[in-house]
Amino acid sequence: MYVGTLSFDLLLGDVRSLKEKRSVVRPIVAELQRKYAVSAAETGNQDLHRRAEIGLAIVSGETGHLTDVLDRCERLVAARPEVELLSVRRRLHSDED
Repeated sequence: MYVGTLSFDLLLGDVRSLKEKRSVVRPIVAELQRKYAVSAAETGNQDLHRRAEIGLAIVSGETGHLTDVLDRCERLVAARPEVELLSVRRRLHSDED
């Protein structure tokens, strides 16, 4: 069994409040969950209104499938026009770790 995680550091566009931030971050998290059946959530920078961190995790029996899903998730977030993707951290773990 393999576990893959991604952590996205995002700069949000014209956002002036935490409420506006939620209206940008929530749809991204929901789309990741719906399209790719991953566990996703806002995981950092909750007190900053122009920055967000989204983390996700997926479990798979095959590394190829895991890598494919992580690549698709990264492309989805990078393509969102309302955010700038500053960095991505990717980790892969196996049950032998």
